[in-house]
Amino acid sequence: MAGSMWLRCILGPHLQRIHRSPDQSRPEGRAGRRVGTHLTRCSLYEHVVSQQGWSYQPRSLEKHTDSIIGWASALWSLSYYSSPLLLCYLYRKGYICSSKLVPVSQYLGTVLVCLLGVACLRGWGRWKNSEYLQFLSILEETKKNHTPTNKVRSWQPEVKLSKAGVSLLKPEPKLRGAADSVLHSVRTLPCHIISFLIAHSFGRRMLYPGSVGLLQKAMRPMLLQGQARLIEEFDGQRNKLVACDGNEIDTMFVDRRRDGGQTGQTLVICCEGNAGFYEVGCMNTPLEGGYSVLGWNHPGFGGSTGVPFPQNEANAMDVVIQFAMHKLGFQLTEIVVYAWSIGGFTASWAVMSYPEIQSLVLDASFDDLLPLALKVMPDSWRPLVQHTVRQYMNLNNAKQLLKYQGPVLLIRRTRDEIITTTGPEDVMSNRGNDLLLKLLQFRYPKIMTDEGVRAVRQWLGCSNPLEEASVYSGYEVDDDWCVSVLQSYQADRDVLFPWSVGEDMTLEGRRQLALFLARKYMRNFETTHCTPLPASEFHSPWRL
Repeated sequence: MAGSMWLRCILGPHLQRIHRSPDQSRPEGRAGRRVGTHLTRCSLYEHVVSQQGWSYQPRSLEKHTDSIIGWASALWSLSYYSSPLLLCYLYRKGYICSSKLVPVSQYLGTVLVCLLGVACLRGWGRWKNSEYLQFLSILEETKKNHTPTNKVRSWQPEVKLSKAGVSLLKPEPKLRGAADSVLHSVRTLPCHIISFLIAHSFGRRMLYPGSVGLLQKAMRPMLLQGQARLIEEFDGQRNKLVACDGNEIDTMFVDRRRDGGQTGQTLVICCEGNAGFYEVGCMNTPLEGGYSVLGWNHPGFGGSTGVPFPQNEANAMDVVIQFAMHKLGFQLTEIVVYAWSIGGFTASWAVMSYPEIQSLVLDASFDDLLPLALKVMPDSWRPLVQHTVRQYMNLNNAKQLLKYQGPVLLIRRTRDEIITTTGPEDVMSNRGNDLLLKLLQFRYPKIMTDEGVRAVRQWLGCSNPLEEASVYSGYEVDDDWCVSVLQSYQADRDVLFPWSVGEDMTLEGRRQLALFLARKYMRNFETTHCTPLPASEFHSPWRL
């Protein structure tokens, strides 16, 4: 029995946080109390008995052995990412040969034995800690008798999809003859191979740095603190969802429906940026606004497994929406999708695939990844970058957004330094401008003629509210007239986009409508890309 318990101490998950009931104070001793856990990615269970808590304090032996194992893990990650360069260096120095590989393998074997010894010492340290033993007993109790009365929630899947996968928009194929197609495939085979290697090595990590283990290790204290805040202050519910590709998606749900407010009846599903986590990301904006909120981590981020390629991202978003509908009890008409930065891809996919969703809010997002990728890569790599993006990282948000008929709000950061092609000082190079123009040109093609586009571009070139107001008043835009024209068109036809409103209108009228619509579809926020959006700037999209 003792040997079995010691083995479980060696192989058991990390205990990160103790939760207590509101009327329970922290005892001086460590024995004889029922503990709850707030667990890391490798954990199997989560036990929540309270809304307040403190961080678990390991004994000295457990703490130091954990530190050694953590450093070993970090060195392994570093060597993994630098292995191509390291292997080239060793080959040039003549170290990759049979006579020298034997002592290297012996050295690695010694290191593994030492690490195994460290793990055993960590298990001993946990075994001597009554708090950790109490935690293990709770896990065992949960496995044998998982009932609501023991107040233990198993870290098991809440939703598991069995369908083969969800669909993505594919890049348009180039038409070729049969012979030309075969010849072209042979000629471009090296490019395909290089593109695959780039996408699955540094390309994916450049696009989604939050999936890099070293970054996650550095951010772990901040993530744990943020997760504890959501659970203890907002009564957040953490759930694991299994997507159709087998990836486990870590989610956090805060329910405000019982608060009685109107905003609490609406669920905001948040899609984070390429280095964002729900623990410290854009989820806090609608949370402060009183909404019910569902946050989730990209595949490979935090407690989610997998890698964040477009197909995996769409699969993850799909299971999140299914969870919101079938487990949380929200209708699609009660769901708002809110995304920051690269999260615009999954958000636009969601409204394209579930057109009944109430509305969409995109903050600091872009129309297409390709122009941004070309900006950071050498010009000589242009054909390779184009092929890699279109084949493996085709984040074409605009094309997906045009499939959606519902209300949309775009938030542009006027000093954005990330999604611009020239720099933050040039507000016209912000790719959010292109997203707005493509959306308006699709929905209102008769209004967004050359003159309408020119007027909107002049408004987009303004870097502060005073300049915007000057342009708006310069065209003498009459908001009431614009609303009446659009409402009249909608009442007579009630058709889907694109609309033909403005077809028989004067040039002045089309300019007024173009500026009116631009200001309704986009709001400016005078800050940089990574500044958190205040709750006061989070608004429902305009509805006619």
